[in-house]
Amino acid sequence: MPLLLVLVFLNIAGFSLILPLLPFYGHAFGAGPFAIACLFAAYSLGNIAGEIFWGRRSDLTGRRPVLVLTTACAAVTYIAFAFSQNLETALVLRVVGGFFGGTLGVVQGVIADITPPRDRAKVMGFFGAAFNFGFAVGPAIGGLLASPEQGLAGFHLPIFAAAALAAGASLWAWQFLAETRQPGPARTPPRYGEAVSFVSTSPLLWRLLLISWCGIAIFASTEAIFGLWTERAFGWTTHEVGLTFLAVGGVGLLVQTLGIGPLVKRFGEAKVIVGGLILLCAAVGLQPVFHAPVATVCLMALMMAGHSLAFPNAGALISRNTPPERQGSVMGLSMASNASSRIIAPPLFGLVFGLSADAPFLLGAVIIVLVVPVALAVVKLTAPRPATA
Repeated sequence: MPLLLVLVFLNIAGFSLILPLLPFYGHAFGAGPFAIACLFAAYSLGNIAGEIFWGRRSDLTGRRPVLVLTTACAAVTYIAFAFSQNLETALVLRVVGGFFGGTLGVVQGVIADITPPRDRAKVMGFFGAAFNFGFAVGPAIGGLLASPEQGLAGFHLPIFAAAALAAGASLWAWQFLAETRQPGPARTPPRYGEAVSFVSTSPLLWRLLLISWCGIAIFASTEAIFGLWTERAFGWTTHEVGLTFLAVGGVGLLVQTLGIGPLVKRFGEAKVIVGGLILLCAAVGLQPVFHAPVATVCLMALMMAGHSLAFPNAGALISRNTPPERQGSVMGLSMASNASSRIIAPPLFGLVFGLSADAPFLLGAVIIVLVVPVALAVVKLTAPRPATA
C-alpha cells in the first residue's frame, strides 16, 4: 500500500503543479477570464472520458500496465503543453492531459483488489492524505519555478517539472507496483439511465448529488479565478498563488487525516456536511470583504476545510445508501455529475469575473446558502428513527 500512495502523491503533485500557473499562462496568450477558466475546465472534460476508458481497460489488461502507460503519456503531454503556440492548442492538450490523468478509478480499483471491505474506509483515508499532500506540494513548486515576466518561456521550467513528476510516477509504477488484478472481463459500463431513474426516486440520493454538484462547482470555479482575482487585488504572481495553494493543500491534509473521522463519529456524516457547507459559504462570501493578503490565504484554507468535510461525506452517504447491485451505476453517475460541475461552472464564473471581479465570490456564497436547506433535509432523512413498540 505505501508504494501505491507514493504513486498517488507523484501523480497529483504533477497535476496540481500546473494549477497556479494557468491564469498567468493564459495571459501570455492574451486570454480573457472566460478562456482562462476554460483551461481549468478542459482537463475535467478529458477526465470523464479517461475514467471510463482506463477503468475498463485496467479490467482487461491489469492495473499496473494502465498506470505505467497513462503516467508516461501524461509526461509527454506536459512537454507538448509547454511548447503550445496558441491558446487553442493549449486547450486541446489540457483535454488530452485530462484523459491520461483519468486514472483515480484505477487506483481505487487497486485499493479494492488488495484491501478487505472492513479496512477500505481507513485505506481511502490514506489515499486522501496522499492526494492532499501532492496537492499541497505541487502548486508550491510550480509557483516558485515560474517566471511569468519572461512570457511563455517563463513557464517551461515548472511544466517540465510536472512532466518529470509524471515520468517518475510511471517509472515507480513499472519498477515497484505489483499487479493486483489478473486480466479478465471488463466491468460493465455504468448504466446512467437506470441510475438517473433510481436516484430521482430517492429523496436522499438526489439531494446528495445536488449538494456535491453545487459545492464542487463553487470550489473548482474559485480555484479557476483565484489567480486572476489576486493579481488584480494584490498584484500577486505565480509565487504567491503557489504558496497559497500550499497552505490550502496542507489544511486539506490535516482535515482528512485528523478531523473528519472524529467529527463523523461525534455528529454523523449529514451534520458534518452541513458544517462543511457553512465553512465553505463563509470562506467564499467573505473573500471580497477582507481585501488583505493574509485574510485571503486564511479564507482559502477555510474553503478547503469546508470542502474536505462536506464532499467526502456526501460520497460516503451515497455509497452507503445505494444497494450493492446498483453501486457501479450510481457511483459512476456521481463521478460524472461531479466532473460535469468542474466543466460547466468555471467558464461561467469566468464570464461573471469579466463583469465584476468580486461577483463570482458573492454568487458562490448565494448558491451555497440555497444548498444548506437541502443539506438540512439530508440530516432529517438520515436521522435514526425512533423504535416502535
